[in-house]
Amino acid sequence: MKFLILGGAGALGTISRYLLGGWVHGWLGTHFPYGTLTVNITGCFVIGFLGTLADERNVLSPELRMAIFLGFLGAFTTFSALILETGNLVQDGHAFRAALYLFTSFAAGFLIFRAGILVGELF
Repeated sequence: MKFLILGGAGALGTISRYLLGGWVHGWLGTHFPYGTLTVNITGCFVIGFLGTLADERNVLSPELRMAIFLGFLGAFTTFSALILETGNLVQDGHAFRAALYLFTSFAAGFLIFRAGILVGELF
């Protein structure tokens, strides 16, 4: 049952990302990744807002948390998960680890992305 919940919520997240990103690109153009930026920022707000409600007010069941955070937002944007995990590190008093995580995620992610391009160009 968990896989069905995750899959369904993931499908909704993917479709939502496509629709929102496409709408923003249609509105603002494609000369800057406005659609992706909007999706990522929106995901960060949603995960912050709903995460707070879930943690402080206990308004979401474990199944609904899984569906929203892993399924929907996981497919909508993984950036929101990065921000949540970084926020958790800061909240737990690990500011250096949080900074290291952010730096490593962006720097290594970009370098590995470039490596993937180079390897892809070989084929």
